Amino acid sequence: MSFVRIGGVPHHVRVTGEGPVCVLSAGLGLAWFDWDAVVERLAPTRTVVRFDRPGAGLSGPARVAPTLAGEAERIALLLDALGLSGPATVVGHSLAGFHCEAFARLFPARTAGLVLVDSSVEERPRVRVPRGVRVGGARVCGAVLGGVGVPRAVGPAVRRAVVRGGSASGDAVRRVYGVSRVWRGALLEYVTYGDLAVELAGLRRASPLRGGLPVTVVGAYAGGSASWITRQRNLATALGATFLAAIPSGHLTMHDAPHLLAQATLTPGQRPP
Repeated sequence: MSFVRIGGVPHHVRVTGEGPVCVLSAGLGLAWFDWDAVVERLAPTRTVVRFDRPGAGLSGPARVAPTLAGEAERIALLLDALGLSGPATVVGHSLAGFHCEAFARLFPARTAGLVLVDSSVEERPRVRVPRGVRVGGARVCGAVLGGVGVPRAVGPAVRRAVVRGGSASGDAVRRVYGVSRVWRGALLEYVTYGDLAVELAGLRRASPLRGGLPVTVVGAYAGGSASWITRQRNLATALGATFLAAIPSGHLTMHDAPHLLAQATLTPGQRPP
C-alpha cells in the first residue's frame, strides 16, 4: 500500500506486477479492491496501477468537485508521481469511462489503449440545476449524514447488499464504507455527473482520438436491457472500437467476468480468441 499526493490530496494507489503499464479506474462509489480478480490475471505480464479517487477508498477527502479535465489530468499526474512515463492502457468502469476517454483524448501520446467497461453513456447530456447549488447541496447532505452517524451504522451493510461477491474482506469494507468521507465523495461525483457528460461531448468535438488507437467497449448484458446493450454497441461504433458483450455479467463486470476484462486489457481493440 502506498500514497501519492496530487493537488494536496493523498491518493491511495496499488502497483502490482511488471511489464507495460495499465491503469484501472473504478466507477462511482467503488474502491481498489473491486479490481482484485482482474489484477490477478494481469500482473504476470503487466504493471497494473489502481487507485482511489479523492473521497473514495482510502484516499483523502475531495477538496474540489470533479471536472472531466481534472480527472484526466489526475491519471497523468498519478503516473508521473509513480515514475511511469511510458504510454499506458487505461481501463475505465462506469463513470470512470468518461475519465479514461478524456485521458485518451487529452494525452494521446501517453495512451497505448482504451478499454471502457460498461461505461456511462449520455447521448444528449445537459444539466438543469446550477452546479454550485448541486455541489453545495451534496456537501450539506454529506455533512448531515456523517454528523448523525449514518455511514458507520449502515454503510458496510449497504455495500454488502448492493455489491455481492468480490474479494474484499469485512475489515476493508468497514474501513471504506463506514466513514463519512467516502459518502461525501460519492455524493460529489453523483451530482456532477451531468457536468462531466457535457464536458465529454465538447471534448469529442474538439479532440478526436488518436488515429489507430486500440479501443474496446465491454457492455454488461445480465440484468440490463436490450436498449442498454444497444447504447453500448452504439458507443463502440462512434469510437471506432471493438465491442464485446460480457455474458453473463452484471454492471460490476470486474467481479462477474474478470477473465474477459483481463483479455480486453491485454489486447485492446481485438476480440479474444
